[in-house]
Amino acid sequence: MTASENWRRFDGRVVVITGGARGLGFAYAQLLGSLGARILINDNGSAMSGSGGDAGPAEESARALRAAGYEAVACTHSVVTPEGGKAIVDAALDSFGRIDVLIASAGNVRNGGLDAISNEDFRAVLDVHLLGAFNVVRPAFEWMAAKGYGRVVLSGSIGGLYSIAHGVNYAMAKSSMIGLNNMIAIEGADRGVKSNVILPGAVTRMAEGLDVTQYPPMGPELVAPVVALLAHESCPVSGELYVSMAGRIARAFVTETKGVYRPEWTIDQVAADMDAIRDEGVRWTFHPVENGFAEHMAKSFALPRDALSQH
Repeated sequence: MTASENWRRFDGRVVVITGGARGLGFAYAQLLGSLGARILINDNGSAMSGSGGDAGPAEESARALRAAGYEAVACTHSVVTPEGGKAIVDAALDSFGRIDVLIASAGNVRNGGLDAISNEDFRAVLDVHLLGAFNVVRPAFEWMAAKGYGRVVLSGSIGGLYSIAHGVNYAMAKSSMIGLNNMIAIEGADRGVKSNVILPGAVTRMAEGLDVTQYPPMGPELVAPVVALLAHESCPVSGELYVSMAGRIARAFVTETKGVYRPEWTIDQVAADMDAIRDEGVRWTFHPVENGFAEHMAKSFALPRDALSQH
């Protein structure tokens, strides 16, 4: 389907994309721009480690979008501070008068073993991914909630779900998007604000140094359509996680085994029941937006009540 054949358009909508000058962020900008969105490209032009800064990438990307006939402006504020996050949202409001969509795609990488990583390298990644997402979400959510409409797409990673060695900072930062996503979706449910997480796999500059010769096609453009749907007014879901990897789109979610109930436990009983505790034959899956917290407690509390009623 070509852009002209899409009926899901973004005419009149304003989209802020952090980390939007390159890679995945720019692929999102290109697709959404082609569908009528007005785009604010936020990127401070830092190196992949997050160090330094350069206004060039954001300006060049915004120019490329305008050359293609789309409305776009550049913004080079950093997501690392609350002041920077607010300045990004303010830039969208100053340029376009509104903000309808926030795609938090800014990121950096500093690898290091758990027994060797420096505090500086650990914190630098959390500052951009974890705090950086919150720093922009906080003012954007306030504006969206007050207006009764908004869409947020957070950037998670399978590295946050399953993780790989030498990436403790990345794993912790990306897994934190689950909690932030839940809160946006829960607190935005009655105010027209939806939020979801994309867990993308694409060959971008983040893959520099890796042997990708055996990878299937994994361009950023394969991820952009699912992000576009999550950002669209017709998005049918909120508080969910979607994988996009090498052309595959799937939903990821947290689930539990039913487990085992006893009125009292000893360490030996825990050990003896471990297979039953881990048995995946019956799973409990709760949705955060659909009263998941309360449902979890209700079902957990029902087990002792059921046990008592049988005696």
